[in-house]
Amino acid sequence: MIVDEQRTKVPREPRRDLQKRPTWMSVDDGVTKIECFVLDASPNGAKIVTDAAIDVRDTFVLALVPQHPKQQSCEVVWRRGRTYGVKFLP
Repeated sequence: MIVDEQRTKVPREPRRDLQKRPTWMSVDDGVTKIECFVLDASPNGAKIVTDAAIDVRDTFVLALVPQHPKQQSCEVVWRRGRTYGVKFLP
């Protein structure tokens, strides 16, 4: 069966493929920093993966540089093993 319909394009936000850029998550108010990797990012969120066998909480702080004061609060929106989809909180 041949269907001759135009597919509608869904507008999506721009994404950046960061090819496992190292970053750090802080799960307990900055006391513990765990290395993880950003697989891709958009203005509203990111996909990250960690090698650490930890229980990632629903919210945490993400820092691209471990000692840099600029950090981003995140909320986990999905989990697949040690890969997480997070949205950035204001």
